[in-house]
Amino acid sequence: MSEKIKLDIISDVVCPWCIIGYKHLEAAIEELNLQDKVEIEWQPFELNPDMSCEGEELREHVARKYGSSTEDSVRARANLTQLGADYGFKFDYFDGMKIVNTLDAHILLDYAHQVDKQTELKMRLFSAFFTERKDISKREVLIEEAKAVGISPEQSQAALNDVQLKARVKSLESQWQQMGVSSVPTVVFNRTSALTGAQPQETFTQVLRELMQAKS
Repeated sequence: MSEKIKLDIISDVVCPWCIIGYKHLEAAIEELNLQDKVEIEWQPFELNPDMSCEGEELREHVARKYGSSTEDSVRARANLTQLGADYGFKFDYFDGMKIVNTLDAHILLDYAHQVDKQTELKMRLFSAFFTERKDISKREVLIEEAKAVGISPEQSQAALNDVQLKARVKSLESQWQQMGVSSVPTVVFNRTSALTGAQPQETFTQVLRELMQAKS
């Protein structure tokens, strides 16, 4: 395992730039044929840790949080949809779409790492939220999505009820923030350097190539 490049990806499952950034990274890994030479671990980050269980209408949310106008929102959605399509990911924005609380999603993702299903579940949750109009703050939805990647409902239920797992996720969030991560996605390479934002494929390719050369 020590021979692999360790990639910590700090992200949230309701962050559109996180899936776009990952798709660029994934393409760079494939371009260099490094699928067996990288170890990915998804790290928790809640964009809205105080989000209520009801969630908030997305357009109202971005207007309140970022000062975006309706026109800004329409443009941003169209841009994200195109960027996603370029790398095979479908965004299906719709009227009334809500931003939701993601703590339970991160708890389940932390458990999924223990059973080697983390990236599969992360992709499933991105698709559930952005493509399939599902409310991933609801436990029954999370349990169903986890089941789709081979995690039993019993395992998911136990993980979601595990107070130690919840404490661990909150601790990890604090740890990354103390290390200076304030926006997502952030990709940390071998715990020594980092790139923030949905960097282009070429940037990831260059960094990965340099890391491989340094190893040899």
